[in-house]
Amino acid sequence: MSKDGDWILREDNEALAHILTVLEGYGATCRFGAPLDVRWMSGGWSAHFEFMYHDLRIRTDFVTRPPRIPADRLALLWREQKDRKPPFLDAADLIESKKTNREKDYAAIGELARMLESVEDRLKYSRSARELIDLAGQYPDKIAEMEERRPVLAAISDGLEPVEAALDAERRQLMRANERRLAAYMTAAARWQAIWPEISRSLDGKPLHAAHREMIRRAADLLPVTVPGGLS
Repeated sequence: MSKDGDWILREDNEALAHILTVLEGYGATCRFGAPLDVRWMSGGWSAHFEFMYHDLRIRTDFVTRPPRIPADRLALLWREQKDRKPPFLDAADLIESKKTNREKDYAAIGELARMLESVEDRLKYSRSARELIDLAGQYPDKIAEMEERRPVLAAISDGLEPVEAALDAERRQLMRANERRLAAYMTAAARWQAIWPEISRSLDGKPLHAAHREMIRRAADLLPVTVPGGLS
């Protein structure tokens, strides 16, 4: 389902410096994005790198503030994942991260929702009209409790086709919300993107730490740290 690896990092200098050292050991290079620096990471930007591993090109994307995962939930995640090796998102949090503007991610959400154990979570995330109708028959009180949180559930009493239409409308709303978020970052990055080919050429052949320092220096004047409407 993915062409790269997505990583959530702790938002501190030590963690980011460690990642840069590991990446440099693999001969990684910078791709278009923000520097892997606390200032930009705290603004919701992402940093992108790639390297060759044997004959495979590896692409890695890093954030410290993943979209759609609130700060309080993210703090709890770090505590919950402390002893997991490796730590990873559970199904519900992964579903939130998959609410993008890509059609294929909603198929993934549907499959992830089937893995959820609690009725509340299945009602919150299921992409199947038939499953929602079946759950409503088994747990009518839950539907009444959750209709305000997920308007799709209000269509259940009208039958299969209205629920399917409501699910389609919900998907489009979620996709547009992510498009607006991405558009805010792309607008903020317009000057950075325009000059990126030149910057990329200037970084070519340098060890990653040196290249990254140069990237930070150039980004300081061209890439804003905070983006209105970006952290959502």
